[in-house]
Amino acid sequence: MAALSRDQITTFVRGISLRQIRLITGVILFAYLVSHFLNHALGNISLEALATGVYLHTSFWQFLPVTILFYAACLVHTALGIWALYERRQFRWKAIEPLQLALGLSVPMLIIAHIIGVRLGQTLYGHEKLYPQVLFLYWIWAPWRIWMMLAVMTIAWVHGCIGLYLWLRMRAFYKRAAPFLLAAAVLIPTLSMLGFYQSGRMVIDNDSAEWRAETQSQRQIGTQAEAQALDRITDYFLFGYFGLIGIALVARGVRAINERRRGMISLSYGNGRTVRVPKGLSVLEASLRNNVPHASVCGGRARCSTCRIRIIGDCSALPEPSQREAFVLSRVGTSDPSIRLACQLRPPSDLSFFQLFLPHTSADGHESHPTRIGQERYLVSLFVDMRGSTKLAEKRLPFDTVFIVNRFLGAVSQAVLASGGMPNQFVGDGMLALFGLSTSRQEACRQALLAAAMIAANIDELNKFLEHDLREPIRFGIGINGGEVIVGDIGYRDHMVFTALGDAVNVAARLQDMTKSLACEVVISDEVRATAGLAADALPQHEVEIRGRNEPMIVRSVTDARMLPALANEEQSAAA
Repeated sequence: MAALSRDQITTFVRGISLRQIRLITGVILFAYLVSHFLNHALGNISLEALATGVYLHTSFWQFLPVTILFYAACLVHTALGIWALYERRQFRWKAIEPLQLALGLSVPMLIIAHIIGVRLGQTLYGHEKLYPQVLFLYWIWAPWRIWMMLAVMTIAWVHGCIGLYLWLRMRAFYKRAAPFLLAAAVLIPTLSMLGFYQSGRMVIDNDSAEWRAETQSQRQIGTQAEAQALDRITDYFLFGYFGLIGIALVARGVRAINERRRGMISLSYGNGRTVRVPKGLSVLEASLRNNVPHASVCGGRARCSTCRIRIIGDCSALPEPSQREAFVLSRVGTSDPSIRLACQLRPPSDLSFFQLFLPHTSADGHESHPTRIGQERYLVSLFVDMRGSTKLAEKRLPFDTVFIVNRFLGAVSQAVLASGGMPNQFVGDGMLALFGLSTSRQEACRQALLAAAMIAANIDELNKFLEHDLREPIRFGIGINGGEVIVGDIGYRDHMVFTALGDAVNVAARLQDMTKSLACEVVISDEVRATAGLAADALPQHEVEIRGRNEPMIVRSVTDARMLPALANEEQSAAA
């Protein structure tokens, strides 16, 4: 167990990169933004509602551990934004990505005066600038700030929404959740801006000498000298921030000059296309710079493996995969050193390769249907194979053999479809079926078990129908396994098929083979058994060696597939 825990920790650490850190800090900042916007929306009710909302808002975000986490996220996210400006060599993926970067870099310079005036003023001088004081400044004392506030609200919100979209678009639930996310993305800032406007009108209506004496005292907003000190701090911050951006831009220029001085390399795509690029570019960046179509669903962030390439020839001189690249490659079940991620590999010398995923391009050269290029998700794979098909063909005409095999595959496919799965690949007299394309993990596992039982029932009917023509009944073996896989269109040009790739699919095929040695009809992984809700003692347990895996695997054998629905129903009745 300790070794397993260490492996899990190691795998988790390998999966962390600067992009994951940027994502985590961005989610924290977006959560603060949502909280702040909802607080603004209370201005549609009254100033009293605003006061109650800001009390709850500050009680949470000024709780010391949360405060430390929030400001650390601010600093790290800003620093990573400047680093992204330096690191990104190409901005040709889509206009949305340079737009997101530009919006993100503009937020600190627009919001810093507000943060220093409110938060730092409270810390240094004990100011109590709440909504009455801030709204008075914006709507009466300096109305030009209204437009700056509306601009920064819009920019920050759009930047955050783009980040969430780029993160969530490859998730299985995104298609179903998209309408609700869009509604929230429109309603929250709209209600916030309306609340800001309505509360500003209330402050204008309440403005009087008595109201100013009550809400605009030196204890609340500070003295002129304190305001000037805060303004100087704001100026210093802006100078430093612009200086960091300038350093990043200068560093980009210096890097470009150094790359050209170090020489050029040739990249050959295996189809006769060769490009010359400076050393230091990744293969994906080289493709984009030279307008070579290259699949990349995540936009070069090492969140997917659709930009994978296979190196032709010796790959020993290539740099070792980074932790993130090694993590992604291990997730798709490959240990071949010749397979690399194009977005991470920066070859130091000439390189020949070919792409494993061909991009789908429309007339204008942009990718269409990106989710069909590749998507990582949890699926349950069911692999079924007909036993004795070779012997069946020995004493029959070819037409008769094809007829029987087609009837077998038809019976299997009907069971899969009736259970909610999708027949996917037909390989000779075998078939791969996928479950979970539009359902939860538990439902997918239960559907696969139900499909195995229905396959057995359909094959029984087929045997009765063909008993006059068969010397012995048709037998079968089924392997069922679940796990994270890559789904997408695989093939070449007009010969593309939607299928799944990954270790989980390979294991399902291995389990199907084991039905012979275990003398049973179905072998399922213990993970599928547990997820489906079957009791631990419901089925015989075996510890088996899986070809291609270092550690043994726990599986369950099912002698008669027809018993599976009864076991599932028993567990449902017990749970009820």
